[in-house]
Amino acid sequence: MSTSTDRDVGRPDAERHGAAHHEHVAARPERAAGPVVHTPWARALALAVGAAAIVVVILLAFLWPTVTSTVKDLPIGIAGPTAQVSAVEKQLDKAASGAFAVTSLSDRQAAVDAIEKRDVYGAIVLGDHPEVLTASADGAAVTQIMNQVAGTLQTAANAQAQAAVQQAIASGHAPSGTKAPTITVRVTDVVALASTDSRGLGLAASSFPLVLGGMLGGVLISLLVAGSWRRLGAVALYGVAGGLAVTGILQGWFGILQGDYWLNALAVGLAMFATAAFVVGMNALFGRVGIAIGAVLTVLVGNPLSAAAQPLQFLVGPWGAIGQWFVPGASVTLLRDLSYFPSADALFPWLVLVGWAAVGVVGMLAGHFRDQEVTVAAA
Repeated sequence: MSTSTDRDVGRPDAERHGAAHHEHVAARPERAAGPVVHTPWARALALAVGAAAIVVVILLAFLWPTVTSTVKDLPIGIAGPTAQVSAVEKQLDKAASGAFAVTSLSDRQAAVDAIEKRDVYGAIVLGDHPEVLTASADGAAVTQIMNQVAGTLQTAANAQAQAAVQQAIASGHAPSGTKAPTITVRVTDVVALASTDSRGLGLAASSFPLVLGGMLGGVLISLLVAGSWRRLGAVALYGVAGGLAVTGILQGWFGILQGDYWLNALAVGLAMFATAAFVVGMNALFGRVGIAIGAVLTVLVGNPLSAAAQPLQFLVGPWGAIGQWFVPGASVTLLRDLSYFPSADALFPWLVLVGWAAVGVVGMLAGHFRDQEVTVAAA
């Protein structure tokens, strides 16, 4: 009978070693699988409740400004004789108390100038041929309100004319059957939207993607780029490339933005740079918590208060004005001014964007020098 030793005689060394290894592995007992570690119930339930709470906060942040907004303090102008201006102002206040903030203007041209400078959103021109001036470039809400004002004035004017004719007939100053003239209040769109964005939805709809894009750029650069100077360079290039590309789409492709392409690209690029720089700067100062700070202030605070789809006066309390101090509000106001209201004073939104960009850059540099001090102290 041959043994295993006899069978190995004449077999190559490599084959014998391989067979021996196979027999050793086969003879080795299998290791028992370790116990599966489960997440504690308390932690699992807490995470679920926390996630639901985050959704609730996001929902409230985006819906609260819209749900609580009301038509109030809309700046309009009234041009005409003082007595008529006072009478129309009282009539408007009676019909919708607190809805309008009225400014007296000298004539129609003054009303047009005020609208083009965005000092007022619309105007009423009194006289033999009454007229309501509006600017659809200010948004659909303003156009709708001014059209309602025109209808109200027309109804009141015709009622007054009819009453005057009836009084004249009763006093014998007009023959029986005399009809009152029909008064038509004309509505003129002083600053009309472009035909490529005739409903004005494009500018409002593009606001949030710009905010989200700036935030995501800052998050990615914070997590994937090491070195403060490299991060600053990446953020700068991101702003330049993003400004040129996004403006090319919004203006060159969809026709949402109007005016000078390069000026619009500068505004878009500065907005994206400001948001990304702020997120990176907060990360440099506070670590991962800084990213959350940048995201919350930009997306959950600044964007809902931006008044992209309605006049800022409609938001509750002072929040509309406060929203203009954040990047989303300043950027959408600036782009609307550059596209449709070149006569408006756009200095404030430019300064807001530059201010947020400066805060971000300072944060990046402060984090850089702080890390250097820590390294030196540790050495």
